[in-house]
Amino acid sequence: MALDVEALLSCYRRGVFPMAQARHAEETFLVDPPWRGILPLHPFHAPRRLVRSMRASDLRISHNEAFGAVISSCAAPAPGREDTWINAQIQHSYQQLHALGHAHSVECWRGDQLVAGLYGVALGAAFFGESMFTREVNASKMALLALAARLRFGGFQLLDAQFWTAHLAQFQALEISRAAFRAKLKQALLLEGDFTRLPRHLTPAQLAQEITQTS
Repeated sequence: MALDVEALLSCYRRGVFPMAQARHAEETFLVDPPWRGILPLHPFHAPRRLVRSMRASDLRISHNEAFGAVISSCAAPAPGREDTWINAQIQHSYQQLHALGHAHSVECWRGDQLVAGLYGVALGAAFFGESMFTREVNASKMALLALAARLRFGGFQLLDAQFWTAHLAQFQALEISRAAFRAKLKQALLLEGDFTRLPRHLTPAQLAQEITQTS
C-alpha cells in the first residue's frame, strides 16, 4: 500500500490505520480492529501516584519540537522490543502529515536529551495515538498526561489508542466495538480540536495541575 498523504487522512476518517509487518518491511497494510482501545478524555483518569511524580519532576515537556526524533525513536529497537511496525514508508508519510499540521508529537527532555515521547494524528476533534517510547521510568506516562491535558484544553473528544493494553489500563482505557468506535469518530469529526491551544511553555507541575483541574 502506498502511503499517499490524502489517502492516509481518508483512512483515518474511516477508522483504519497503517502498519508494517516489521521495521525493514517494504510494504504496509491497513488495520481495522474488531475491538478498539480508547482513552476517555471526559473525564481523563490520571493515576494519583503519577500525578505526584509529575508535580515533582524536573523534566521539560514540549510539543512539536522534535517530531522527527520522536518517530525515529518509536521506530528504533529497544530492550524488550527488538522490532517495530514503523518502517521507512510510515516515517516519511507521517513527517509529511506533520508538515501539514495533521501529526503532532509530545516530548520529554532531561537537559538536552530526549528521554520519552509520543506522536499521533489529529483530525477534527479526534486524536489517533500512534506510538510512544521511553528511556526513563515514568517519562512516557508523563508524556501521555501532557497529551491528555493538551487534548482536553483544545476541545478534543476522542483519543484513540488503537488497542487496549494492560499498560493503558491504569489510565482506565476502554475496549469498544468497531461500530461503537466509528460512531464516536463520526461525531468527533464534526467538531474541531486545537492541539496548540494550551500554552507552549508549561512545566510538568503546571500540566499536572491542568489535567487534574479538567478531569
